[in-house]
Amino acid sequence: MADRAPARPFEILTPSVWSAPVIFNSPHSGRWYGEDFLRLTRLSPAALRKSEDCYVDELFMGCLAHGAPMLRAHAPRSYIDLNREPYELDPRMFAGDLPGYVNTNSPRVAGGLGTLPRIVAEGEEIYRGRIDFAEAVSRIERIYLPYHRTLAALVDEVQKNNGAMLLIDCHSMPSSALAHIAPAPFGTIDVVLGDRFGVSCDEAVTCLVERHLAGQGLRVMRNKPYAGGFITHTHGGPAHGRHALQIEINRALYLNETTLEKTRDFAALQETLTSVIAALLTEIEARFSPHRLAAE
Repeated sequence: MADRAPARPFEILTPSVWSAPVIFNSPHSGRWYGEDFLRLTRLSPAALRKSEDCYVDELFMGCLAHGAPMLRAHAPRSYIDLNREPYELDPRMFAGDLPGYVNTNSPRVAGGLGTLPRIVAEGEEIYRGRIDFAEAVSRIERIYLPYHRTLAALVDEVQKNNGAMLLIDCHSMPSSALAHIAPAPFGTIDVVLGDRFGVSCDEAVTCLVERHLAGQGLRVMRNKPYAGGFITHTHGGPAHGRHALQIEINRALYLNETTLEKTRDFAALQETLTSVIAALLTEIEARFSPHRLAAE
């Protein structure tokens, strides 16, 4: 947990030379737990952190050195989930009825993982009791809506400057989520790419990312168990030059999943991902250049 509150609940990190038609986004790696939240929760900060995509922003920070910006959250996922609809809320959390415009029936709400989550990743209830709907409105208006306005503006700017753009939505996944997919002795999966089964990102772009990851010895799977969320759904439109790809990194590659401490493999994985980013951005820039698009 950070020693001081960040100036804003999210920030844009910009490269010294902004050249790549790619944006990196880290909506779930926020790790500032404010006193207002801690007063409402029955859990310790350590327990709340089970929902974090711990240090994913740092893993992908190499994008800055290669000309691509990053938008990252400081507000944690257990406080507000930026990869949900704006009002995707669980009525079991709130005192009184919710307005009719609130989506209370999504599978994510049923699982306790709405815009304001009811539980942390291992099923523990977050709150001491029911909270007021006004609390949800406050968080959505202060954090969620400004975050998404910022992301939408970045997407528009990068596409305007390059003709097309790629949004890489950066996440991590617990190793336990993969046990039924790649059981021993077949090994495990290191990375899952989610393109919503081809809806949010062109097949050629997804293949390009997969090839660079596999070239570094990482085992990659597509769309299982994670095909992409609200962010890839919202910003992905390959027919309009907007490609959005979710990337999930197996936490066991860089993290002690019990203590949430970085392992000695963290630096090596960070270096590997920076190498992937460097090679990928060179190819993406050539593919998305306005001259090439005009020729096609």
